[in-house]
Amino acid sequence: MLENLCLTCPACNRYKATRQTAPDPDTGRIVALYHPRRDQWYVHFAWTNDRQRILGITPTGRATVAALCMNRPQLVNLRRIWTKTDIVLS
Repeated sequence: MLENLCLTCPACNRYKATRQTAPDPDTGRIVALYHPRRDQWYVHFAWTNDRQRILGITPTGRATVAALCMNRPQLVNLRRIWTKTDIVLS
């Protein structure tokens, strides 16, 4: 079971809960959510130019961004602070 663990913030963990799939907001098709142990971040996500919002660039990425509310105001505000203090976001 330890190989399935991944560090996440409590809010994202609550949004995900036990879901493994979610609808792609663009197509409505049910797709797998991003799996941090199997998938590569850069394949499914990109940063906006200001590096404050995460874009889903695949069905899995879009579904994950929507399902986990990855661009909720609190996170966007935190990223705004990080970018102003030159903290590197990978």
